[in-house]
Amino acid sequence: MEFLPVIILVLSFVFFICIGTPVAWSIAISSLLTIIVSIPLLPAVTTIAQRMATALDSFALLAIPFFILSGQLMTQGGIADRLIRFAKTIVGALPGGLALINIISAMLMGAIAGSAMASASAMGSILGPEMEKEGYAKQYGAAVNITSATIGLIIPPSNVLIVYSLASGGVSIAALFLAGYIPGILTGLFLMIVAGILAKKHHYKTFKRSSLNEIVHSFLIAFPSLLLLVIVIGGIVGGLFTATEASAIAVLYSVVLGFVYKEIKFNDIPKILLDSAKTSAVVMLLIAASMGMSWIMSYENIPQNLSDFLLNISDNKIIILFIINILLLFIGIFMDITPAVLIFTPIFLPVVKTLGIDPIQFGIMMVLNLCIGLCTPPVGSVLFVGVGIAKTSIEKVIRPLLPMFFSMILALILITFIPQITLWLPRIFNTI
Repeated sequence: MEFLPVIILVLSFVFFICIGTPVAWSIAISSLLTIIVSIPLLPAVTTIAQRMATALDSFALLAIPFFILSGQLMTQGGIADRLIRFAKTIVGALPGGLALINIISAMLMGAIAGSAMASASAMGSILGPEMEKEGYAKQYGAAVNITSATIGLIIPPSNVLIVYSLASGGVSIAALFLAGYIPGILTGLFLMIVAGILAKKHHYKTFKRSSLNEIVHSFLIAFPSLLLLVIVIGGIVGGLFTATEASAIAVLYSVVLGFVYKEIKFNDIPKILLDSAKTSAVVMLLIAASMGMSWIMSYENIPQNLSDFLLNISDNKIIILFIINILLLFIGIFMDITPAVLIFTPIFLPVVKTLGIDPIQFGIMMVLNLCIGLCTPPVGSVLFVGVGIAKTSIEKVIRPLLPMFFSMILALILITFIPQITLWLPRIFNTI
């Protein structure tokens, strides 16, 4: 194994990140510096540009800007208020009622909007002040919001799972979407248990128990929003349309719903389109740069060499999965989830396939693992959003975050070593 390309790739990437270069540019420049070792400058630049452009030439990737747009429309369309009202009638009377409302609402919002950032922003803005008014510690509320917001990246429709499908060479998006439900609900349940224990310990207030009529009424109000999940996932699983077509339908449904709720006006559309375009551009640039780096790594035989190295350590599935999880947890601390999935899927997937692990199970395991990284400094984007909205500091939030981390890691361990948690639903619907 030649170590020079690996050394150049790693050191240059770390250097550019440390001096504040945007992640996408850090990936692209370090990839260029790496390939210059093997071929002349002009062909190297041409090759990188070609690989970045080719990476975006994918019908499946069209789903991402559409889901981003539908998420923006849903966020603007007053969906969060209706979901919070529904969640309040279900768990408001339990210990830490507002925290549990935050978690359930974030799960529903994340599933509908498909964005951890949108979920953290919406729930933090609405529930944060209310939690503080009811006597909840600001840091506790921020920790609950930050960790629960990431669950939407596991529960479909999820842009990250679409990215994993691309990076893995075409794993079924329908199967990945179905596989995300039980792990996402399990993670949310663990967070709720921890949040409830902490709330009881600090004697935080609860709401009065809702009547059946109140529950039914709030459900009917939230039902049109929840119906989007049935339309999108049901259509994909039933073979009525592809994930890309489903994303376009989600946009159309979100627009209609926003006007029906009278939360969106024609004057709002240009700003929503502009915000969606900005977010989509950032994501697509990350995907292009990351796919370019993946090609460079493949050209230099880095994934194959690392795979051989891991398999030489042990052929025990438990040990290898433990090592991969530790590496992914470390990677998630320093790298955003989209480039991490694109870069490291081609490295680790051949290893787990050799050990007989289903790519669908590995995809959910990888995404949940990297979701934990979104809540950790120094690159945790959801952490910074949650802290900013709560008007507190990272140092103050770390302590209440720790038990939340442990609950997410417990869910990760179960998902890693019990394949049925992930694969049960896809098998029932014959998608694998």
